[in-house]
Amino acid sequence: MNQKRIFVIKTNGKQEEFDINKVAYSLKKVGATEESIQSVVEHLQDKIHDGMTTHDIYKHAFSLLHSREKAPALRYSLRRSIMDLGPSGFPFEKFLGEIFRRKGFSVMTDQVVKGRCVEHEVDVVAYNDEKLIMAEVKFHNELGVKSDLKVALYVKARMDDLKHSSFNYGGKDRKLDEGWLITNTKFSIPAIQYAECEGLKMIGWNYPAGAGLESMIEKSDLHPVTVLTTLSQSHKKQLMDKGVVLCGHVRQDKSLLKPLGLNDSEIQSVVDETQLLCPVE
Repeated sequence: MNQKRIFVIKTNGKQEEFDINKVAYSLKKVGATEESIQSVVEHLQDKIHDGMTTHDIYKHAFSLLHSREKAPALRYSLRRSIMDLGPSGFPFEKFLGEIFRRKGFSVMTDQVVKGRCVEHEVDVVAYNDEKLIMAEVKFHNELGVKSDLKVALYVKARMDDLKHSSFNYGGKDRKLDEGWLITNTKFSIPAIQYAECEGLKMIGWNYPAGAGLESMIEKSDLHPVTVLTTLSQSHKKQLMDKGVVLCGHVRQDKSLLKPLGLNDSEIQSVVDETQLLCPVE
């Protein structure tokens, strides 16, 4: 007898046929054990139904995985943790700045710089002795939203204008070496085709293959404060409003948690989780 086909709702509102193998593969990719994968698969096969959202499927999988293996659960939740750096893009820009710093760059955000023709607001400027990078950052609050061709065209035009100017960063006059477009979601196919044709460097989720945003984050060993399950969304927002975007910031200075109104036991629970999830920051 053929198994009944089940259709679920993606974040962009479209329907797709549910494939449990995709869930199993994503769990394996983040390092979950075969036992945990099998447990999640059996749980989902019991709960799944027509019209269920992919977000609800994620919540079921994450909750069960987190109860069994917290480190793989962290990696599994990374994309949504980055999404939780919103709704504005500023915390995401600060988080990207921390990644560049970990790579040995000096970083400035929200810079106004003069191109050949006009001034431009640049989200992230990163520089070291060898290279000057300027990045346009596009933050989206929904997983299904993509940065499209219009965005790529716009950013390429801005970077072309900036490449004609000289800038003083690090105490010396220098030219722009690389202009980047960075997003927390994905790019449309036309945007990728244009960027590869014109030489625009773009970083997004799973793009470029093996060197996308998720790879940058994993290689930096930095984690957003939004990965912490012991803090409420309101608490995370309060921390981000004060410029605290790294899990490691909380681990290094637990006094940051005092203004949140947490008691000593709750603070210790948060610190314990940071030591588990963010041990190297």
